Amino acid sequence: MCGIWALFGSDDCLSVQCLSAMKIAHRGPDAFRFENVNGYTNCCFGFHRLAVVDQLFGMQPIRVKKYPYLWLCYNGEIYNHKKLQHHFEFEYQTKVDGLINLKHSMTPFLKVEPFLPGHYEVLDLKPNGKVASVEMVKYHNCRDEPLHALYDSVEKLFPGFEIETVKNNLRILFDNAIKKRLMTDRRIGCLLSGGLDSSLVAAILLKQLKEAQVQYPLQTFAIGMEDSPDLLAARKVANHIGSEHHEVLFNSEEGIQVLDEVIFSLETYDITTVRASVGMYLISKYIRKNTDSVVIFSGEGSDELTQGYIYFHKAPSPEKAEEESERLLKELYLFDVLRADRTTAAHGLELRVPFLDHRFSSYYMSLPPNMKTPKNGIEKHLLRETFEDSNLIPKEILWRPKEAFSDGITSVKNSWFRILQEYIDHQVDDAVMASAAQKFAVNTPKTKEGYYYRQIFERHYPGRADWLPHYWMPRWTSATDPSARTLTHYKATAKA
Repeated sequence: MCGIWALFGSDDCLSVQCLSAMKIAHRGPDAFRFENVNGYTNCCFGFHRLAVVDQLFGMQPIRVKKYPYLWLCYNGEIYNHKKLQHHFEFEYQTKVDGLINLKHSMTPFLKVEPFLPGHYEVLDLKPNGKVASVEMVKYHNCRDEPLHALYDSVEKLFPGFEIETVKNNLRILFDNAIKKRLMTDRRIGCLLSGGLDSSLVAAILLKQLKEAQVQYPLQTFAIGMEDSPDLLAARKVANHIGSEHHEVLFNSEEGIQVLDEVIFSLETYDITTVRASVGMYLISKYIRKNTDSVVIFSGEGSDELTQGYIYFHKAPSPEKAEEESERLLKELYLFDVLRADRTTAAHGLELRVPFLDHRFSSYYMSLPPNMKTPKNGIEKHLLRETFEDSNLIPKEILWRPKEAFSDGITSVKNSWFRILQEYIDHQVDDAVMASAAQKFAVNTPKTKEGYYYRQIFERHYPGRADWLPHYWMPRWTSATDPSARTLTHYKATAKA
């Protein structure tokens, strides 16, 4: 994903532009440009480009009209942009796709607020370039309205809830979700943890690349420490599907050393997000440095959509489980999608997540609640059953129990969260923890690990603690830590 910033009303635009450029340059390593708007020196857009489509002519900002002035600065993917161009007879200046997604002036001198998903911003400029008013507007049917409002059209296309019909529909929709994301001029790779989700993505992706007669092998990437269960499982999948597999080994010291960089890239201090981001940050760094894969597929979003977290076994009812799934999907931008986007973008990679395809996810959420809950002690049972007879991935991987990414990269005997906690215990003393509420009134950290991450965050983003509304924690349990390995169900599964 590219980096975009906009600045309005500053009397020292050039110096602020330089600071802004430094903040998000990692998101677009291929080129950089800024343009003054309407001839005013204090109104400008900046763009850091990750060239995925039309590498030669796709630079921004693009002047769409001269009189009246209309500038376009955007980020995102419209996978069917060629079809839309033909249908609506658009005249493109370039061959790029795009979706407007402006980001603010990332600078310590100005107030910076997160740009909410499902919104657009309307700016009212005075003739001198000063901002008269700013209004953030919701798109229709976003965030506040029930997600079920989005499901109706999909349900009409795929009627009926007989189990074999449902499984067939899911296979068709997921296959299409991956196929439409092949649109790129750059090499495609895939993250592969050896879990169900990334394994399914890698297997179907490789199959489709072969069908499209792509002239390069699919590169898959796994990361872990020695004895990591993820590395072993990913190796089995890679051997099964025949990908060009890369394994990245790291040790606890290397993981601890990048915590500062990780938190800076994430712009959050959420505990489980930081833990899980270290491995993804390091593997993204490896991909950028050692390969030419730029567009990276992954299995993100499946756990929220398909009730994959272990605590869903404790849901009091299918209806409550569905409510929790909807809540998690609405908050993806705060946690897992934020992690996946920021850690890959930190190294100039573009992530694509087919599980969050709007047709696939809408259909899955439209299914009756009791079809989606864990069954026989196994989470994501419906998704596993859907691909039972496909031979896409080994059966032991298809039915492999859920393993959180931040836990699976280390051995069962020595979890990543334990390594972090043991290190941080020596960095934050008890006296400091006793005054945590006075120092950090918003989302006061309850543990030394939380305090340590918060200190790093405040150093980079002072006074921005309200960017995170709450910490991520499992529900329906008495857990005091977000790691799945602390839950009773995980311990029982591990012994079995």
